[in-house]
Amino acid sequence: MAENSVPVNHSKVISGIKYAYLLAFFALVASVFHPIITGAPIDGLIKGILILIVGLGGGILVYKGITSQKRLILTPLGLALMIISLFLVYQITNKPLFEI
Repeated sequence: MAENSVPVNHSKVISGIKYAYLLAFFALVASVFHPIITGAPIDGLIKGILILIVGLGGGILVYKGITSQKRLILTPLGLALMIISLFLVYQITNKPLFEI
């Protein structure tokens, strides 16, 4: 093994930690502290975190699609997830883009 190479297990751990930090960041962005301080229901918090995770998944798929050979599959799928996330954001703000 070369001096500058990283063992496979080490890179997977770092990747997992990176996503754990993103999840914690999304929890804070979705106002974790607001329901705790005000006693408001946690329903909106959970929905907000899930919507942000769907958007993140879409962004990751777009990035993977652009940097890999599977462009025709991953890029549109990622864009679709990001659009779904956008619609869900409008739904939870009670300003839906489309009436269902």
